[in-house]
Amino acid sequence: MDKSQAKPALTRSFDLLRALATDESGENRLTDLARRAGLTPSTALRLLRGLINEGMVDYDEGRRQYRLGIEFFTLAARAGNPGNLRDLCRPVLLRLSATLHDTLFLLVRSGFDAVCLDRSEGPFPIRSFTGDIGGRVIMGVGQGSVAILAFLPEAEREEVIRFNLPRLYDQHRLDEVFIRGEIAAVRKLGYASRSSGLLPGMAGIAVPILDREGQAVAALSMGTTTERLNGERMPIVADILKREAETVSRLVNPFDPVLRRPAASLSGV
Repeated sequence: MDKSQAKPALTRSFDLLRALATDESGENRLTDLARRAGLTPSTALRLLRGLINEGMVDYDEGRRQYRLGIEFFTLAARAGNPGNLRDLCRPVLLRLSATLHDTLFLLVRSGFDAVCLDRSEGPFPIRSFTGDIGGRVIMGVGQGSVAILAFLPEAEREEVIRFNLPRLYDQHRLDEVFIRGEIAAVRKLGYASRSSGLLPGMAGIAVPILDREGQAVAALSMGTTTERLNGERMPIVADILKREAETVSRLVNPFDPVLRRPAASLSGV
Protein backbone atom coordinates (compact mmCIF):
# COMPACT_ATOMS: atom_id res chain seq x y z
CA MET A 1 0.00 0.00 0.00
CA ASP A 2 1.25 3.48 -0.92
CA LYS A 3 2.15 5.32 2.32
CA SER A 4 0.50 8.46 0.99
CA GLN A 5 -2.83 6.61 0.94
CA ALA A 6 -2.65 6.25 4.72
CA LYS A 7 -3.09 10.00 5.09
CA PRO A 8 -6.65 11.38 5.24
CA ALA A 9 -7.82 12.91 1.98
CA LEU A 10 -7.97 16.36 3.58
CA THR A 11 -4.33 16.13 4.63
CA ARG A 12 -3.30 15.05 1.13
CA SER A 13 -5.24 17.96 -0.35
CA PHE A 14 -3.36 20.37 1.90
CA ASP A 15 -0.09 18.74 0.84
CA LEU A 16 -0.98 19.67 -2.73
CA LEU A 17 -1.92 23.24 -1.77
CA ARG A 18 1.37 23.65 0.08
CA ALA A 19 3.25 22.27 -2.92
CA LEU A 20 1.57 24.89 -5.10
CA ALA A 21 2.11 27.72 -2.62
CA THR A 22 5.78 27.11 -1.83
CA ASP A 23 7.15 26.19 -5.25
CA GLU A 24 9.32 28.80 -6.98
CA SER A 25 10.26 26.82 -10.08
CA GLY A 26 6.96 27.44 -11.89
CA GLU A 27 6.79 23.75 -12.79
CA ASN A 28 3.35 22.79 -11.57
CA ARG A 29 2.34 19.97 -13.85
CA LEU A 30 0.61 16.93 -12.43
CA THR A 31 3.75 14.82 -12.09
CA ASP A 32 5.66 17.71 -10.48
CA LEU A 33 2.95 18.35 -7.89
CA ALA A 34 2.49 14.65 -7.15
CA ARG A 35 6.21 14.25 -6.54
CA ARG A 36 6.49 17.29 -4.25
CA ALA A 37 3.39 16.30 -2.30
CA GLY A 38 4.51 12.69 -1.96
CA LEU A 39 1.50 11.32 -3.85
CA THR A 40 0.94 9.06 -6.79
CA PRO A 41 -0.13 10.90 -9.98
CA SER A 42 -3.54 9.21 -9.93
CA THR A 43 -4.21 10.28 -6.33
CA ALA A 44 -2.97 13.80 -7.01
CA LEU A 45 -5.20 14.09 -10.09
CA ARG A 46 -8.28 13.01 -8.16
CA LEU A 47 -7.61 15.48 -5.35
CA LEU A 48 -6.78 18.30 -7.75
CA ARG A 49 -10.09 17.82 -9.52
CA GLY A 50 -11.87 18.26 -6.20
CA LEU A 51 -9.84 21.39 -5.41
CA ILE A 52 -10.65 22.80 -8.85
CA ASN A 53 -14.36 22.21 -8.27
CA GLU A 54 -14.09 24.21 -5.02
CA GLY A 55 -12.22 27.06 -6.73
CA MET A 56 -9.05 26.46 -4.70
CA VAL A 57 -7.00 25.48 -7.74
CA ASP A 58 -7.07 26.57 -11.39
CA TYR A 59 -5.86 24.55 -14.36
CA ASP A 60 -4.22 26.04 -17.45
CA GLU A 61 -5.07 23.56 -20.21
CA GLY A 62 -2.71 25.14 -22.73
CA ARG A 63 0.35 24.84 -20.47
CA ARG A 64 -0.98 21.87 -18.48
CA GLN A 65 -0.07 23.72 -15.32
CA TYR A 66 -1.93 24.08 -12.03
CA ARG A 67 -2.02 27.22 -9.89
CA LEU A 68 -3.77 28.43 -6.75
CA GLY A 69 -7.30 29.64 -7.49
CA ILE A 70 -8.96 32.92 -6.66
CA GLU A 71 -11.14 31.32 -3.99
CA PHE A 72 -7.99 30.27 -2.12
CA PHE A 73 -6.83 33.89 -1.98
CA THR A 74 -10.30 35.08 -1.04
CA LEU A 75 -10.28 32.81 2.01
CA ALA A 76 -6.70 33.75 2.84
CA ALA A 77 -7.61 37.43 2.77
CA ARG A 78 -10.20 36.78 5.46
CA ALA A 79 -7.78 34.84 7.65
CA GLY A 80 -5.51 36.08 10.42
CA ASN A 81 -6.55 39.04 12.47
CA PRO A 82 -10.13 40.28 11.91
CA GLY A 83 -9.02 43.88 11.47
CA ASN A 84 -6.11 45.59 9.81
CA LEU A 85 -2.59 46.25 11.01
CA ARG A 86 -3.56 49.48 12.73
CA ASP A 87 -6.35 47.78 14.69
CA LEU A 88 -4.05 44.92 15.60
CA CYS A 89 -1.33 47.19 16.96
CA ARG A 90 -3.52 49.70 18.78
CA PRO A 91 -3.67 47.70 22.06
CA VAL A 92 0.10 47.18 21.84
CA LEU A 93 0.76 50.91 21.55
CA LEU A 94 -1.54 51.69 24.46
CA ARG A 95 0.00 49.00 26.63
CA LEU A 96 3.57 50.05 25.84
CA SER A 97 2.97 53.77 26.40
CA ALA A 98 1.28 52.98 29.72
CA THR A 99 4.05 50.68 30.97
CA LEU A 100 7.06 52.55 29.58
CA HIS A 101 5.62 56.05 30.18
CA ASP A 102 6.81 57.20 26.77
CA THR A 103 5.28 57.93 23.36
CA LEU A 104 4.86 54.99 20.99
CA PHE A 105 4.50 55.06 17.21
CA LEU A 106 3.45 52.57 14.56
CA LEU A 107 5.21 53.30 11.27
CA VAL A 108 4.83 51.68 7.86
CA ARG A 109 6.52 52.17 4.53
CA SER A 110 4.84 54.35 1.93
CA GLY A 111 6.97 54.38 -1.21
CA PHE A 112 10.28 56.04 -0.34
CA ASP A 113 8.94 57.42 2.94
CA ALA A 114 7.71 56.09 6.27
CA VAL A 115 4.29 57.20 7.49
CA CYS A 116 2.96 57.27 11.05
CA LEU A 117 -0.03 54.95 11.06
CA ASP A 118 -0.81 55.35 14.76
CA ARG A 119 0.53 56.98 17.91
CA SER A 120 -0.03 56.68 21.65
CA GLU A 121 1.08 59.69 23.67
CA GLY A 122 3.24 59.39 26.78
CA PRO A 123 3.43 61.85 29.67
CA PHE A 124 6.66 63.50 28.52
CA PRO A 125 6.51 66.12 25.74
CA ILE A 126 8.66 65.10 22.79
CA ARG A 127 9.39 66.08 19.21
CA SER A 128 9.37 63.50 16.42
CA PHE A 129 10.13 63.38 12.72
CA THR A 130 6.64 62.24 11.73
CA GLY A 131 4.68 64.33 14.21
CA ASP A 132 1.08 63.20 14.47
CA ILE A 133 -0.74 60.35 12.73
CA GLY A 134 -0.33 60.65 8.98
CA GLY A 135 3.02 62.43 9.23
CA ARG A 136 5.76 61.33 6.85
CA VAL A 137 9.53 61.09 7.01
CA ILE A 138 12.17 60.08 4.46
CA MET A 139 13.15 56.43 4.81
CA GLY A 140 16.51 56.55 6.56
CA VAL A 141 15.60 59.33 9.00
CA GLY A 142 14.62 58.33 12.53
CA GLN A 143 14.76 54.96 14.21
CA GLY A 144 11.37 53.73 12.97
CA SER A 145 12.08 54.23 9.28
CA VAL A 146 15.57 52.75 9.62
CA ALA A 147 14.15 49.65 11.33
CA ILE A 148 11.84 49.12 8.36
CA LEU A 149 14.52 49.91 5.77
CA ALA A 150 16.98 47.44 7.28
CA PHE A 151 14.57 44.52 6.85
CA LEU A 152 13.20 45.21 3.39
CA PRO A 153 14.11 42.75 0.62
CA GLU A 154 17.61 43.60 -0.55
CA ALA A 155 16.58 44.85 -4.01
CA GLU A 156 13.91 47.14 -2.52
CA ARG A 157 16.29 48.37 0.16
CA GLU A 158 18.89 49.32 -2.46
CA GLU A 159 16.27 51.10 -4.54
CA VAL A 160 15.14 53.15 -1.55
CA ILE A 161 18.71 54.02 -0.57
CA ARG A 162 19.66 55.15 -4.07
CA PHE A 163 16.54 57.25 -4.46
CA ASN A 164 16.73 58.80 -1.01
CA LEU A 165 20.44 59.59 -0.74
CA PRO A 166 20.12 63.02 -2.42
CA ARG A 167 17.06 63.82 -0.29
CA LEU A 168 18.79 62.71 2.90
CA TYR A 169 21.85 64.82 2.25
CA ASP A 170 19.97 67.90 1.03
CA GLN A 171 17.52 67.94 3.93
CA HIS A 172 19.46 66.36 6.81
CA ARG A 173 23.12 66.12 5.78
CA LEU A 174 23.05 62.34 6.14
CA ASP A 175 25.37 60.48 3.76
CA GLU A 176 25.59 56.91 2.46
CA VAL A 177 28.18 55.82 5.04
CA PHE A 178 25.89 56.87 7.88
CA ILE A 179 22.79 55.20 6.39
CA ARG A 180 24.54 51.91 5.62
CA GLY A 181 26.11 51.91 9.06
CA GLU A 182 22.68 52.35 10.63
CA ILE A 183 21.26 49.50 8.54
CA ALA A 184 24.11 47.17 9.47
CA ALA A 185 23.66 47.96 13.17
CA VAL A 186 19.90 47.30 13.04
CA ARG A 187 20.32 43.99 11.23
CA LYS A 188 22.90 42.91 13.83
CA LEU A 189 21.04 44.07 16.96
CA GLY A 190 17.44 43.72 15.80
CA TYR A 191 16.61 47.29 16.74
CA ALA A 192 17.50 50.88 15.85
CA SER A 193 18.61 53.21 18.61
CA ARG A 194 21.46 55.46 17.54
CA SER A 195 20.63 59.16 17.40
CA SER A 196 21.52 61.26 14.36
CA GLY A 197 21.44 64.40 16.48
CA LEU A 198 18.81 65.95 14.21
CA LEU A 199 16.42 66.46 17.13
CA PRO A 200 18.52 67.74 20.05
CA GLY A 201 17.56 66.24 23.40
CA MET A 202 15.40 63.57 21.77
CA ALA A 203 16.11 59.84 21.57
CA GLY A 204 14.28 56.82 20.28
CA ILE A 205 14.35 53.10 19.76
CA ALA A 206 12.49 51.04 17.19
CA VAL A 207 12.06 47.40 16.22
CA PRO A 208 10.70 45.98 12.98
CA ILE A 209 7.48 44.01 12.72
CA LEU A 210 8.35 41.18 10.37
CA ASP A 211 6.21 38.99 8.15
CA ARG A 212 6.62 35.24 7.75
CA GLU A 213 9.47 35.79 5.30
CA GLY A 214 11.44 37.90 7.77
CA GLN A 215 10.73 41.14 5.90
CA ALA A 216 9.55 44.35 7.57
CA VAL A 217 5.91 45.34 7.23
CA ALA A 218 6.03 48.02 9.96
CA ALA A 219 7.96 49.25 12.98
CA LEU A 220 7.19 49.86 16.63
CA SER A 221 9.03 52.98 17.70
CA MET A 222 9.39 54.70 21.08
CA GLY A 223 10.21 58.40 21.30
CA THR A 224 11.60 59.88 24.50
CA THR A 225 14.29 62.18 25.88
CA THR A 226 17.98 61.36 25.87
CA GLU A 227 17.99 61.30 29.68
CA ARG A 228 15.32 58.62 29.80
CA LEU A 229 16.96 56.35 27.22
CA ASN A 230 20.30 55.80 28.91
CA GLY A 231 22.63 52.86 28.39
CA GLU A 232 21.10 50.86 31.24
CA ARG A 233 17.50 51.30 30.10
CA MET A 234 18.01 50.86 26.36
CA PRO A 235 18.52 47.04 26.16
CA ILE A 236 15.58 46.47 28.49
CA VAL A 237 13.29 48.62 26.38
CA ALA A 238 14.59 46.89 23.23
CA ASP A 239 13.67 43.48 24.62
CA ILE A 240 10.18 44.67 25.57
CA LEU A 241 9.56 46.11 22.11
CA LYS A 242 10.93 42.99 20.42
CA ARG A 243 8.56 40.74 22.36
CA GLU A 244 5.58 42.88 21.40
CA ALA A 245 6.69 43.02 17.75
CA GLU A 246 7.11 39.24 17.62
CA THR A 247 3.59 38.80 19.00
CA VAL A 248 2.19 41.09 16.32
CA SER A 249 4.25 39.37 13.61
CA ARG A 250 2.58 36.04 14.36
CA LEU A 251 -0.85 37.63 13.89
CA VAL A 252 -0.18 39.77 10.81
CA ASN A 253 -2.48 38.96 7.92
CA PRO A 254 -0.27 38.94 4.79
CA PHE A 255 -3.27 40.07 2.73
CA ASP A 256 -3.93 43.15 4.88
CA PRO A 257 -4.33 45.99 2.35
CA VAL A 258 -2.62 48.35 4.80
CA LEU A 259 0.63 46.55 4.07
CA ARG A 260 0.33 47.64 0.44
CA ARG A 261 -1.47 50.99 0.80
CA PRO A 262 -0.78 52.56 4.23
CA ALA A 263 -2.56 55.79 3.32
CA ALA A 264 -5.80 53.89 2.74
CA SER A 265 -6.44 53.29 6.44
CA LEU A 266 -5.55 56.89 7.28
CA SER A 267 -8.10 58.30 4.84
CA GLY A 268 -10.72 55.69 5.60
CA VAL A 269 -10.66 54.46 2.00
